Amino acid sequence: MDQSHAGSNEVSAGAAQPPAGTHRTALFVAPTVESLEAHLAPYAARSSQSRGRRYPEPPPEARTEFQRDRDRIVHSTAFRRLEYKTQVFVNHEGDLFRTRLTHSLEVAQIARSIARNLRLNEDLVEAISLAHDLGHTPFGHAGQDALNECMREHGGFEHNLQSLAVVDELEEHYGGFNGLNLCFETREGILKHCSRENARKLGALGERFLNGQQPSLEAQIANIADEIAYNNHDVDDGLRSGLLTIGQLSQVELWQLHYEAAKRAYPDLEGRRVVHETVRRIINTLIVDLIATTTRNLAAHAPDSLDAVRTAPPLVAHSEAVAAQAAALKRFLFKNLYRHYRVMRMANKARRVVAGLFDAFTDDPRLLPPAYVAADPAQQPRLIAHYIAGMTDRYALKEYQRLFVIDDN
Repeated sequence: MDQSHAGSNEVSAGAAQPPAGTHRTALFVAPTVESLEAHLAPYAARSSQSRGRRYPEPPPEARTEFQRDRDRIVHSTAFRRLEYKTQVFVNHEGDLFRTRLTHSLEVAQIARSIARNLRLNEDLVEAISLAHDLGHTPFGHAGQDALNECMREHGGFEHNLQSLAVVDELEEHYGGFNGLNLCFETREGILKHCSRENARKLGALGERFLNGQQPSLEAQIANIADEIAYNNHDVDDGLRSGLLTIGQLSQVELWQLHYEAAKRAYPDLEGRRVVHETVRRIINTLIVDLIATTTRNLAAHAPDSLDAVRTAPPLVAHSEAVAAQAAALKRFLFKNLYRHYRVMRMANKARRVVAGLFDAFTDDPRLLPPAYVAADPAQQPRLIAHYIAGMTDRYALKEYQRLFVIDDN
């Protein structure tokens, strides 16, 4: 809602006034930022104490700085494109599989639930969750790996850094600056991984990678909520696609415990409903365990500020037993879903598309839209990477066809 606030409280000068003697409703007074965040724990991130934006702006009205960040992300072009970028299955393979957009919404829901229970900043954790995949390429991890290989001699490609580039430079919405001009804490949370080489180029934002420090608890939550969401929903999509079977999953302890619990509660339940019952129970267990373990970690380390969180070890975590179960599920998915021959075939096609586009544009930059033709040839590979990373699955396929297929129609 960065563009405008719905339901404005302003009254025009010519508006009809209530008759004399009738009751007048008191004017709405917007809550202060301090009152909106008064419930937060001492170690939570507070927008009133943010390290600020790259370009100074007047403070927002009737919302916090982190709420403004969330709203700008939701209204961004890159966020809308996530609808047609995939997790495991390429967009044209079916309408019911997860996309980067539905995944980001699921991560935000899980992360907010955890943050609320720990008295952390829900608005910040939501903003990070919604923005964490903005820089992902088309075709999921296969596309990312292919683009990284293409950029090997030009600084490589990291999707977290690309997400940062999207919100810092590539979005074009505002007159006073490139990007979305998000708060430091939101940008820090988006940058989940970063090589030391790239961290040195990021100034204050890269310091934690060089100094071995932690991001905010909100960023730590978004990171684990991401894993909770994609592991369990890849199970759901894997079963829906027929690439996984319930029989295969019976060897995974985390699945089998909750599958048996679902069957005990509903003995006659079959098909999609028993899958949903099992997956939701797994997600609930992971969330509840994370909250309980993190609460114990916070009590043990007793951070009294966000700065104390940064110098502590990672505090948002699962218990050892549940972490081991989640890791076993992840290994199962890697072997049986991500390396399934049908997924590998599509991944191979995706790599060919990305590599083919990159090579064609490198050989002749005149094939690019004018905005992506660099004045300095040394910058051309990075602009090509920006162009390809911004593509949806179906746009990349169409662009490849336009470049390489002669259509007789």
